[in-house]
Amino acid sequence: MLTLDKFEEASKVVQEVTQETKLVYSDFLSEQTGNKVYLKPENMQFTGAYKVRGAYYKISTLTEEERQKGLITASAGNHAQGVAYAAKCFQVKATIVMPTTTPLIKVNRTKGYGADVVLYGDVYDEACQKAYELAKEHGYTFIHPFDDLAVATGQGTIAMEIFKELPLVEYILVPIGGGGLATGVSTLAKLLNPKIKVIGVEPAGANCMQASIEAGEVVTLPNVSTIADGTAVKTPGENIFPYLKENLDEIITVEDDELIVAFLDMVENHKMVVENSGLLTVAALRHLNVRGKRVVSILSGGNMDVITMSSVVQQGLIFRDRIFTVSVLLPDKPGELSKVAETMARQQGNVIKLEHNQFVTTNRNAAVELRITLEAFGTEHKQQIIRALEEEGYKPKLVRTNL
Repeated sequence: MLTLDKFEEASKVVQEVTQETKLVYSDFLSEQTGNKVYLKPENMQFTGAYKVRGAYYKISTLTEEERQKGLITASAGNHAQGVAYAAKCFQVKATIVMPTTTPLIKVNRTKGYGADVVLYGDVYDEACQKAYELAKEHGYTFIHPFDDLAVATGQGTIAMEIFKELPLVEYILVPIGGGGLATGVSTLAKLLNPKIKVIGVEPAGANCMQASIEAGEVVTLPNVSTIADGTAVKTPGENIFPYLKENLDEIITVEDDELIVAFLDMVENHKMVVENSGLLTVAALRHLNVRGKRVVSILSGGNMDVITMSSVVQQGLIFRDRIFTVSVLLPDKPGELSKVAETMARQQGNVIKLEHNQFVTTNRNAAVELRITLEAFGTEHKQQIIRALEEEGYKPKLVRTNL
């Protein structure tokens, strides 16, 4: 059972391995949403995510015999690092099965804590099945990433810290993958204040908890598709499901495009790197139909590899109209390219890339295509540049930007 006594015990235990992640008030998000928004930056934990809480507390409850058998788990990354680090603290062996799609940074860091890593399957569910097989074969003790009440209790210690800092909190937004974090946070939050609203947030392409709650029972999605790899789960936890049905007030789903823009907001306004799953609660802020409330968004993790980070930044700039590509047709004669360049320079458009295609038509004297990729200050500046090209007699067309 998830009781207040257990949560208090877990809060003391996890202090041995967690860093203090004090709430960060966000002027930017507060102004954007009309609420008083605070961020719980679990991306600043030593392992880069909240998962170490549940892993360490769970292992602390095991017998010495269970630990010495060796530990095994399956994870898309953050729970893997949590178990690996916790196992290192207890000086026991750990084997981690991770999907083959797991970002390299998470794989390497898990290995760095001394764990053996097995890459298997495309999604968490396939990796989990493999972990069960290995546990049975070698007699390992399985540490489930979310469908375990002790793990959920450890994750719920986040709510205890939120209440200590912000006793009058009214809304808590929590990411959902399999549901362990949401179980711990929502259950403890309701024990401390039954009137508080706890809202779970899932990727639209992996909304297994929303589907399960609507069905009244745990269901398995046929497939999942999301850039939020840490929450790409087909089936939520059976053991924790009753707690979520009782304590979650609502589930919000967000699209991948919203996560891309949220990443840009966090980097530019808070100088923080937050992984896509951790950004779910930031993106969900704009879906809240309330104003003037004290809202806490839990940033669950910050383990993102540099290649993914680069791609997300580029896409975010495109979505915000700060990078765009325009196509114009012009006669194939000297001076035309210079004329277009001067037009854009007057509008302070910064050229990133030019593509000059002489073979767009068979009549090169009539027209050649010039594709210009530009950097702008935003939508208004973009429209200003396009209007300037139109005034010079060109007929600019927006085309897809490929950087």
